[in-house]
Amino acid sequence: MPQRAMPGRPAEPTKAPNLPSGQDGVDDTYVSRETPTREEDDPPLAMEAMRAVQILNPSGEVTMPRPERTRVMCVANQKGGVGKTTTTVNLAVALALHGNRVLVVDLDPQGNASTGLNVPHHTGVPDVYDCLINGLPLEDVAQPVEGIPSLWCVPATIDLAGAEIELVSVVARESRLARAITGYPGHFDYVLIDCPPSLGLLTVNALVAAEEVLIPIQCEYYALEGLNQLINNINLVRQHLNPRLEVSTILLTMYDRRTRLADAVEQDVRNHFGDKVLQAVIPRNVRVSEAPSYGQSVMTYDPGSRGATSYFEAAQEIAERGIKAEVSRNA
Repeated sequence: MPQRAMPGRPAEPTKAPNLPSGQDGVDDTYVSRETPTREEDDPPLAMEAMRAVQILNPSGEVTMPRPERTRVMCVANQKGGVGKTTTTVNLAVALALHGNRVLVVDLDPQGNASTGLNVPHHTGVPDVYDCLINGLPLEDVAQPVEGIPSLWCVPATIDLAGAEIELVSVVARESRLARAITGYPGHFDYVLIDCPPSLGLLTVNALVAAEEVLIPIQCEYYALEGLNQLINNINLVRQHLNPRLEVSTILLTMYDRRTRLADAVEQDVRNHFGDKVLQAVIPRNVRVSEAPSYGQSVMTYDPGSRGATSYFEAAQEIAERGIKAEVSRNA
């Protein structure tokens, strides 16, 4: 698939923050380790991706094992603002930076996952709407993510906002996304589906297409309300449309260790869901919020931040749990 130009990027790499003042240009006698090279083969984002791996995994000892077969996971929670898109983007980048082939499907009409990966999603760009409504093959829509060779994204444009209504009259409306993913000619290790904050037909399509559900839960009281309704809907989809579906992963997000409430929510969630809850917890971190404005994940924007290291640990845990599950199935 041809590489597409990514808009909104500076023509020249920005100066490294630790460069002494007055050195706007780097001469041949001094090149900072943080300064990207000017070679065409090493674009700025590719350099940032390599730097992220060096910072997050300096010894190279940590590996994220590739699953035997594709793991299709939908990131779902009907409550907005719990970190679904942030989780999808950062887990995808973390897995891709460590040897996995990953596809992100942006199923939210807001298109925030597309923004976070710096993938064009303006009107007129082929998107997931064309797959669901017009039957366009997924390979005609997936775009490579700049700087991360093993990561692709199926963007969402504003056209997707009308898909809920249009899908009502479409044949096999609940399985349109599943059919598109199954028909993709290439192989992915992970397909991560970013769901909208609702329990409509778009989310149902994601639940039918997936085998696993990852639920991000914000460490606040309101986040627990409505969780039973989500679990009930997942059970209905399992009973009637997708018997393979299971809630495999719970991720606690926006954790503030200074508050008793965060501890209380964490204990409630761990007591209720048990081993499904990842040991890794995502803290409140301003770098995580800043990264999308630069068209990046926090993994490449600030790989040394608490947010980046937490998502790195979460991705590693998901990968290792998947291998253990495969071993137990094959035993």
